[in-house]
Amino acid sequence: MTEIDTSVPHSARIWNYWLGGKDNYPVDEAAGDAYTAVFPGIVTIARSSRAFLGRTIRYLVEEAGVRQFLDVGTGLPTVDNTHEVAQRSAPESKIVYVDNDPLVLAHARALLTSTPEGVTAYEDLSLYDPERILQAAAKTLDLTRPTALIMSGILGHVTDYDQARELVSRLLAGLPSGSYLSLNEGSRGTDPDYEHAQDAYNETGAVPYFLRPIEQITGYFEGLELVEPGIVSVPLWRPDTDATPTPIGQHGGVGRKP
Repeated sequence: MTEIDTSVPHSARIWNYWLGGKDNYPVDEAAGDAYTAVFPGIVTIARSSRAFLGRTIRYLVEEAGVRQFLDVGTGLPTVDNTHEVAQRSAPESKIVYVDNDPLVLAHARALLTSTPEGVTAYEDLSLYDPERILQAAAKTLDLTRPTALIMSGILGHVTDYDQARELVSRLLAGLPSGSYLSLNEGSRGTDPDYEHAQDAYNETGAVPYFLRPIEQITGYFEGLELVEPGIVSVPLWRPDTDATPTPIGQHGGVGRKP
């Protein structure tokens, strides 16, 4: 197994810390606290992104009737992972998680719990090899049936925007009509303090994450039929509350493949 370096902060562990998880080390807490000192709103962004993921999965299961999920760029397991939300509503749901981070692999067993009726699997593969991802997913999922592709906060790690769009297109190309994309990413144009903090973080030598303009996030959905309310700041996507949430620098949506 690949040695996991606990002497330097790791973005997945920092995100886990912000979400209230336990799979992190003092170095990650220190880095997370340093970031929140500059921009306290990052915790809201992390948790709002997770809540958006849960609402979209509930929509996909309960309203769209989807029973298969391909979650690419899984990250560390925390609360309300994709399979937990999906199987809560439809125990027969099948989920394939994909990541290629040795840290995530070390914790993948926490993602492999499942209802007796359903299935979960984990594939240690790179986002940059969509065809291998689809081939591996087909061992668990029937890719002739509608499948939801989940991409939550992963494409900001792809430096080149055109390449990021191509990766989404190649993954969707392997899924049939009636499949869906649920995607959310850090955005520019809503919160200058977030943009300043993230740009400063990227300059530390850590693995960078690039915030993108909302029109570029919308571009990931080209050719798809957007589910209402379209591409919006994540708290505004079918909120659970009647109160109007405050927009944040994280945008996303759900689209259906015609």
